[in-house]
Amino acid sequence: MGRTILMVVGVILALWLLMGVIGWILSMLKLFFFVGFVAVLVFLAVTLVAKGAKSR
Repeated sequence: MGRTILMVVGVILALWLLMGVIGWILSMLKLFFFVGFVAVLVFLAVTLVAKGAKSR
């Protein structure tokens, strides 16, 4: 009886940890996507400003 209860608790804890790890990975990917998007916008802005300065 005790062994069964401990096994069920272990499975619940493993699933909880798995869901936590999946959440951490997804939030990290969202952060990287946001940082990359901002970097692309900055790159485009600098490129446009540089081309505008050359043409003058």
